[in-house]
Amino acid sequence: MTMTEHTTESCADPSSGARPVRSYVLRAGRMGSGQVRALEELGPRFVLPFAPAVPDWDAVFGRAAPRVLEIGFGMGAATAEIALARPDTDFIGVEVHPPGVGALLQHIAQADIGNIRIVQHDAVQVLQQMIAPASLAGVHLYFPDPWPKKRHHKRRLIQPPLVALLSSRLAPGAYLHCATDWQPYAEQMLQVLSQEATLVNTSAGYAPRPVWRPLTKFEQRGLNLGHGVWDLVYTRG
Repeated sequence: MTMTEHTTESCADPSSGARPVRSYVLRAGRMGSGQVRALEELGPRFVLPFAPAVPDWDAVFGRAAPRVLEIGFGMGAATAEIALARPDTDFIGVEVHPPGVGALLQHIAQADIGNIRIVQHDAVQVLQQMIAPASLAGVHLYFPDPWPKKRHHKRRLIQPPLVALLSSRLAPGAYLHCATDWQPYAEQMLQVLSQEATLVNTSAGYAPRPVWRPLTKFEQRGLNLGHGVWDLVYTRG
């Protein structure tokens, strides 16, 4: 079990006619009344509709600031905590599951967070069409589904085409931070990320948990049981 569900599909060229491999499953999670209300009341302000064009992000946030994109923020608790701790940075959260979007909106309301915007759409299309090349200060990808069965490995998010796309959206010196609690996936992540020529590992292998990634209750419970967690931090050369 992982903390969040990642939200993207393979980087298949839509003009090729090839059917993309989905790396997420849309689940009919129950929406709480508070989440529904948050979507209705706060969605128009904080949730951007997907559009096949790069928006004026300075206008969206009302300022010019470094921007970090997070893929698959789950129920949004960590996202909200990071945004509160880094008020000088703007965060774009990409998530397909409505309960998670509603939950993050609740966090935004409760803590009066102004530096988060949400796109409820497939992350690959968001990266391809709404994020300009070399424009991001960072990308967060925390605890994506490890798809442990061998026949499902093709659905894992960290694959060479997506890593190349992610790197192309990072500004020089910007970072890509991944974390997983599944060792075989951590090993694949390390291999795939290390093969991307435009990225540089900040450590000899796995990185210490950066201060900006909070330790969640789920993660702490796993650590108490002896489970491992692996962080990887790369920068754009």
